Amino acid sequence: MIEEHMRYSRLAHITKLINTKLELHEVLGHVVTAISEEIFRCDSVGIYLPQEDGTYRGYVGKPEYINGATLDMHVIDPKKDLLANEVLETKESIYIPDTSKDSRPDRRAVEAFKITSLLALPINYEDEVYGLVFLFNYGVYMNLKDTEIQAVEAYVNMAAVAIRNANNLSKKENLISEKQLLIDVTKELSLCSTLNEVLDKCFSYVGKVLKNKNIGAHLLDPVAEKQIKPASLSKESDWTEEAWMKTHNVINIDHSTDKLFQEVIKTKKAVLIPDVYRDPRPNHDACRSFGIKGILMLPIVTMGEILGLLAIVNLGQKERIYTQAEIQLAQSIVEATASVLSHIIYMEKQELIIKKRTYELTEKNTELEDVVGELQRLSREKELILNSAGDGIVGVNIEGNISFCNPASESILGYREKELIGKPYKIFFNNSDQNLQKPGNKGNGVTTYTDAIFIRKDGSNCPVEYSSTPIKEEKKLVGYVVTFKDITYRKQMEEKINYHAYYDSLTNLPNRLLLKDRLDQGLAYAQLHKEKLAVLFLDLDRFKTINDMLGHSYGDLLLRMVAKRLKECAYNGCTVSRQGGDEFTIILPVARNEFEIREFAENIISAFEESFDLNGNEIFVKASIGISLFPQDGEKADDLIKKADTAMYKAKELSGNDYQFYTSSMDKRTMDNVKLETSLYRALDLNEFLVVYQPQFDYKHKRIIGVEALLRWNHSSKGMISPGQFIPLAEETGLIVQIGEWVLKQSCRQLKEWQEKGYKHITMSVNVSAQQFNKKDFVTMVKSTLAETQLNPRYLELELTENLIIQNTEETLSKMSELKKLGIKISIDDFGTGYSSLGYLRNFPINTLKIDRSFINDVCHDSKNAAITNTIITLAHNLNLDVIAEGVETKDQIDFLLSSDCHLVQGFYFSPPVKADDFFEKYLN
Repeated sequence: MIEEHMRYSRLAHITKLINTKLELHEVLGHVVTAISEEIFRCDSVGIYLPQEDGTYRGYVGKPEYINGATLDMHVIDPKKDLLANEVLETKESIYIPDTSKDSRPDRRAVEAFKITSLLALPINYEDEVYGLVFLFNYGVYMNLKDTEIQAVEAYVNMAAVAIRNANNLSKKENLISEKQLLIDVTKELSLCSTLNEVLDKCFSYVGKVLKNKNIGAHLLDPVAEKQIKPASLSKESDWTEEAWMKTHNVINIDHSTDKLFQEVIKTKKAVLIPDVYRDPRPNHDACRSFGIKGILMLPIVTMGEILGLLAIVNLGQKERIYTQAEIQLAQSIVEATASVLSHIIYMEKQELIIKKRTYELTEKNTELEDVVGELQRLSREKELILNSAGDGIVGVNIEGNISFCNPASESILGYREKELIGKPYKIFFNNSDQNLQKPGNKGNGVTTYTDAIFIRKDGSNCPVEYSSTPIKEEKKLVGYVVTFKDITYRKQMEEKINYHAYYDSLTNLPNRLLLKDRLDQGLAYAQLHKEKLAVLFLDLDRFKTINDMLGHSYGDLLLRMVAKRLKECAYNGCTVSRQGGDEFTIILPVARNEFEIREFAENIISAFEESFDLNGNEIFVKASIGISLFPQDGEKADDLIKKADTAMYKAKELSGNDYQFYTSSMDKRTMDNVKLETSLYRALDLNEFLVVYQPQFDYKHKRIIGVEALLRWNHSSKGMISPGQFIPLAEETGLIVQIGEWVLKQSCRQLKEWQEKGYKHITMSVNVSAQQFNKKDFVTMVKSTLAETQLNPRYLELELTENLIIQNTEETLSKMSELKKLGIKISIDDFGTGYSSLGYLRNFPINTLKIDRSFINDVCHDSKNAAITNTIITLAHNLNLDVIAEGVETKDQIDFLLSSDCHLVQGFYFSPPVKADDFFEKYLN
């Protein structure tokens, strides 16, 4: 009872203190003492008051120092402190008997002050929170009872009343101060007589209120009222007014489109942006030019009208935050300024208007003096203008007769000078019933017709663009002026442009656009009449080789000749189109049966049997054709073209120089190729490639002279894949360069291994693709491989194709010479299948010719093949070159070759390509 009585007495004492004029700090000090000493003994009590940034800072409490820091150095952030956040949201006290079992208190504070139990309370009164109170002991549990917590809450309520009273008192004092400031502002503004004086006074007071002197004013132009211009800058600003104005002129801000200016003008409300670069409304380029980091924009408004804007900017790195009270007071100062400013601007505007009107009257007098002379000059120039105008100009009176015309009109229509005067205008109108007056003439008084036809004197047509304008005197129609221009050249250009839009400029065949249009029409007709339709997709075989060998000008000439032959093959109603490159498409609009389509395709194939004469160069070119049919292969143009394209690739893949009808299995084949290409990219990384070796025999001396390294692909899921299937794909994707380098290194490394085992008499032959050989660093790569494997160059032979050698002859000869100097042998693979002159054999450093297997296959049964083979062998011997026959499979072939003095052979008759270990066991061990 005694303790409770003392608490009531203490509460009454604090209530009395609240109503005295003690400072808030002293009153709250009594509250802290009462809580910590009279309710229960605790080690620490702290009262925290809110800050502008949303945190709560220590204001008063005990002890004065905690861990060497004063209470006002301790800040609580509700965004991070879960306990504080919950107390503020619920406005309820929270007691935590054991902090080790509760996750809400800030662990850093708990560990730093060794807080075991904790009481947190809100300082609130009538739903308004004024602060926070925290109680705790060091290392000892407080064990608070409910009565003790209630007693603390009672004292905290007293603290809330004290804070509220202090705030109210502060507000009253601020209001009195603000009223006095506004009285002073109004009084001093009333004594200003110029716009600059008014703005300087405004800058001074706004700067004091906001503690910022970087202030600029933008005002409506007194004459051009809709345009806002920079007007004045505070004399105490970090900028000089001269530099400020100059920067505005350089960056040229358009206030009519500036989002921030327009928002303040439309809302007539202040806008605060602490960081301009985190807000899309300010002009960021302008802010960078002025060094602006933040901005407060105040509207200068009087009687509901905007006079301009006041910009208070932050040029420092730290953000400036203004309270709502500061902004409202600054706005009140600006509003007081606006009423005085309005009067001064109005007076200055009147003076400007008077000056402007005086100047205009002076100008008018000068103009009137010039009018008479101008009229005389115009009268003289009227005829000159008519005579010099490039367009035809004809005057027509109300009766429809020509009253005047200029030389251009006479020239365009083919008449002599003055010959048109007096004649009816309909003599040159194509339509004699056409009148100059048209219903459309009522709008703006001018009617313009395009693509009209006038009649020349000689009766020929003249395409023109013309307009007729009514001539009125005192609202009465007295005639027309007809102006026209000759558009013959424009018409010709339009026809030319229209032609090139639908036709290929190289071959004059329909292009893709016209083909699509005709195919859509053909499909519509075929569908309506239950007819069939065929689409043929044609691609030239070896066109790239010819282009690379002879040049693009010869390639273009060949394409024109191909187009001519295709048109000769086509019958009436067919459309022959160039898709692009060496691809052509043919539409057979009515295909009665498959036999008819086959016959047409075979005619095209036959047409390519005859050679093409390209300026003295005789060239044979073949074609591969794919065919799709409507309706079984598709009903849309794109589907039919795509499927014909797929069939064409199938024809090219099988043999070339043939045609194929589309089948659904081809799509699967195409998808398989895509999958195969994807697998090819990963084959090296997955170690799926291997090199096999086929021996080369000297049959005369019964010994192995060398081996040819051949690439194989053992796919992880598909097994062994034919080189004929993946080598072309590797060349198409460019992977052949990387794969070829790997094969060369593997082969050299393998040969070196055999040599170290004592077998030093054999040579390693490695095939080189055109892409690989044409790389600038090819020779360097070969040198590096030899150095890396320590293989003597004399045991390496590189196999090149004929077509590779004839491309880029100078560079090829240079590379071959470098390889030859290293000691590397060079052989020509598949000799006799190329398309080049034999002259290169004399000029290039070649060691060996390899007779292609296509000649060996029928050498015993085909006299032509036998003659070619004999010729190659004789040619090699005469040039002191070695000669090897590839693809030898029978004893008859061996006998023929020996009889022709060719004893170096390679083929399945002796051995298929085998793995390195098998080759060693069978031929070397």
